[in-house]
Parts: sequence; C-alpha cells; structure tokens
Amino acid sequence: MTTNHRARRWATTGAGLALALSLAACGGNVGGGSEADSEEFPGGDPITILVGQDPGGSTDLIARALADEVSDDLGVPVTVENKPGANGALAAQELAGEEPDGHTLMVYNGSLAYITPLAVGEGEAPDIADYEIVTGISRDDYVLVTAPSSGFETVEDLANAGRPITFGTTGVGTGSQLSQELLFNQAGIEATAVPFDGGSPTLTAVLGGQVDVGSIQLGEAIEQIEAGELTPIVTFAEERVSYLPDTPTAVEEGYDVPVQQARAIFAPKGTPDDVLDTLRESFQTAFESEAYQQFNEENQLTPHEVDGEELREEWTSNLDKYRAVVEEYDIQLGEDS
Repeated sequence: MTTNHRARRWATTGAGLALALSLAACGGNVGGGSEADSEEFPGGDPITILVGQDPGGSTDLIARALADEVSDDLGVPVTVENKPGANGALAAQELAGEEPDGHTLMVYNGSLAYITPLAVGEGEAPDIADYEIVTGISRDDYVLVTAPSSGFETVEDLANAGRPITFGTTGVGTGSQLSQELLFNQAGIEATAVPFDGGSPTLTAVLGGQVDVGSIQLGEAIEQIEAGELTPIVTFAEERVSYLPDTPTAVEEGYDVPVQQARAIFAPKGTPDDVLDTLRESFQTAFESEAYQQFNEENQLTPHEVDGEELREEWTSNLDKYRAVVEEYDIQLGEDS
C-alpha cells in the first residue's frame, strides 16, 4: 500500500503514519508515564518492541497499535524500534542477545520460523526454540495482484500469456515468495521471481508494471484493489476472505497453496515465568481493547491470540508441512534459485 494510503488507514485508529515514522526515528512510541511514577511491570524501565521490517508495513503498525495499549496497561513507556533486514532475522538475532527481563520483545513473523529456514543453509535461520513465546497475535492473508493494464484476471490468463511471467515477492524466504512459487509450479506456469524488501516496494513494482504480478498481504493492498488500481487474481487463504468475496482462493482454483503470514510476541530465552505471565495478561488486555479490535478490522487481520506453546507447536508443524511441499515440487527458495 502506498504511504499515503497506509497513513489514512492508520489515522483511523488514532495515530498517523507520519507519527509512526517520526517515532521510529527517535526510538518508538511515547510511553504512558514517566519512570518516576511508573514502578510497575517489574520496575519503571521502558519496554522495547523490535520489528524486523521497515516502518509503515503491517508488522510495524501492529507493533505500534499494541505498544500503545500495553504501555497504558503496564504503566511504563513502550517503544518500537525498527531493525529491518533478512526477513526479520537481524532483529531476531538482536533479541536473542538481550537480557531476559521482559524489557525487550519482538513482533516475530511466522514466515521467519517456517519459510525462511527453507531458503537458507541449515542453522542460518533463527530457531524458535531459542526464544520464549509470549503470545500469538494475528494472521494476514496474501493476495495475488496485478495492474489492470496487464490484462490478466485469472490464473488461466497467466498460463496462456505465451511468455514467462515475472512475479514480485516481499523478500527471499517469505510467504509472498512461497505462495507464488507453489502456485506457478502447480499450474505449469514459467515464472521468474523478482525479490523486493517488503510489501511497499513490491506493491509499487506491480502498480508500475515492473513485474506482472505480486503476492502481497491483503491489508497492504486492499485500498488499491477497492480503488480499481489493482486487480486481485486469487487469495492464498484457505477460504474466501470477507473483504474480497468475489475473489477466489487458489485452493478453489485447484491448487494446494494455503499460505498465510502469522505474527507473535517473542522474548529472550530464559525470561522468568512471572514476567512472561504479566506480559501475557497485558497483551490479552490489549487484544480486548476496542481500539485494537478496530485496528484489526480495518487492516484485514484475523486475530490469532493463542498461547505461546500452542503457537510453537503450530509453527513447527508449518515448517514440516512447507518443507514437504517444497521438496515435492522441487522448489528452490534461496537467492540463487
């Protein structure tokens, strides 16, 4: 989604994207109170939430929406720091080295846990066993989009293009890449991946005709779709999403491609149980707030606020499932694929 569109959507939840960007420059959100009168949590030290993506994207906006609520609940400042790079692996590496006291957390993208390991060498991707999982947050569906000028409206149109297709991805080892690799492989479509660093540049490339299509998170593309600036071809959800009732899923079209982005709050390994329990209670309070529920609805996010250990099992299972399907179709997700 363009910066202006994302700003307008974010503004409806009570904060502008311009504010988010300025806060990123100075270290995050303005917290709820001073250190002198905030001796809760444990103590009044601020909490930092790391984000492994650029400001303005879905993960960043989710972190800021939660930071506002958690700060109010715990009575300490909660800042958001963007540490983009390697689909979030740089931020995860930093998190692993922080003190396990609950004052440094991360919005961890599921693709880093169950897709990135398939794109890099063994042991190069972060291992979720090395972290504590505070809570699941939400899921975000991908949609395959194209510019109306391309003339493509269906997967069949892509198959009948009479030439190789170029597809933009939000990065190597992401759900954006995997969803398209699986679809084109199963549909017998010759296609070449063009990786970008996040949803915004991928969206720009599709709008500008630099690539034929791109798989982008629904919340980042919905306004352009509604405005007629993008044509949705299929979603990669398991069932039709309510925001695009007339757009079929890839599964409906006969392809085994249910790929979603999921997110969770992670903490360094060894964070005490009582601190984790306090954080879990605070995030649950945030989830139940009217402002955050409105944020989810306006950004097409499906709540997935499950227990940390349940999420760990789910993501581990996803890794096994995606590894099997990548091997079945002989898909190479790495830089040199």
